[in-house]
Amino acid sequence: QVQLEESGGGSVQAGGSLRLTCAAAADTDTRYCMGWFRQAAGFRKAREGIATIDNDGRIIYADSVKGRFTVSQDNDKKTLYLQMDSVQPDDEATYYCSLAHDQCNSWWFLLRERRDDFGSWGQGTKVTVSS
Repeated sequence: QVQLEESGGGSVQAGGSLRLTCAAAADTDTRYCMGWFRQAAGFRKAREGIATIDNDGRIIYADSVKGRFTVSQDNDKKTLYLQMDSVQPDDEATYYCSLAHDQCNSWWFLLRERRDDFGSWGQGTKVTVSS
């Protein structure tokens, strides 16, 4: 059973920084992909993958956040972080931590296909950006 709990969301001014944290109660001793996705408010807004890191430490970023956001995890691989710098109004969304016992390429593919079986996720933490 996977349990993920996000924290650190809140209000930030455009250009500012915020750090999100995800505490994972899950098996991270075998192959996994952990990451962040977000969903903006609005009818049928799609989930957008942000960043992933796998058990070998390989990282993938979405083009929209590359160079601004940094994903990392603790050595015990039970805590995932998302450092958000140079935050923009388009970054306003609810951010979710996710884990899948699969390759990250599969996670990204299934997320883009709007599938729900890309992995487990938490309750989310909301980020509001003021300009």
